[in-house]
Amino acid sequence: MRRLFIAIAAVAVVAAAPAIAQQAPAVDAAKVQAVVNAAFPKRPADWQSRLEPDTTMKECSAANNSPPKATSKAIQRREAATIQYPPDGKFLGDWKKGEALAQSGYGLRFSDYPPRRTSGGNCYACHRLTKTELSYGTIGPSLGNYGKIRDFSEQDTKAAYEKIYNSHAGFPCSLMPRFGTNQILTIEQIKDLVALLMSPDSPVNK
Repeated sequence: MRRLFIAIAAVAVVAAAPAIAQQAPAVDAAKVQAVVNAAFPKRPADWQSRLEPDTTMKECSAANNSPPKATSKAIQRREAATIQYPPDGKFLGDWKKGEALAQSGYGLRFSDYPPRRTSGGNCYACHRLTKTELSYGTIGPSLGNYGKIRDFSEQDTKAAYEKIYNSHAGFPCSLMPRFGTNQILTIEQIKDLVALLMSPDSPVNK
């Protein structure tokens, strides 16, 4: 009986092990910030703001990217207010330029400072866009036939622009960069990426 009890207890401990292992320890925010600062001891003065998370990043980090509903709505409102729309009211640019931007990972890396050319979107790092592309990431969903699936509608074209400009406006704590809000890409560049997604003759929709 004693051996049976010990065996049952051992099984219980093993069964509970995964649950115990999944309990993440508390993170000391000050220590994290100190490590970040130490990683860039010779950073330019105008890089300082990049090492300090804004309100949205702080709220997302504190909630492990799953904020409560009220916080999510507040993030959406705040980030949506940052979106600037094209002065000409047109959301489609040149899809060929958009494809070049999607392929380019240049910009905002320490090795790209000072900037020697315009930044790219590095879209293939997270998405599959065309059937012919062999190298792409899977953090984000496949964007194949993006415009075709949506019947190339004006509403979805505008939504694509907003998503690229500031992803948090639609999905709080999105892993996608806020390309427009953080001035990674210009309005014209974002229009070119929208054209890559939404133009009928783009390779994305072939």
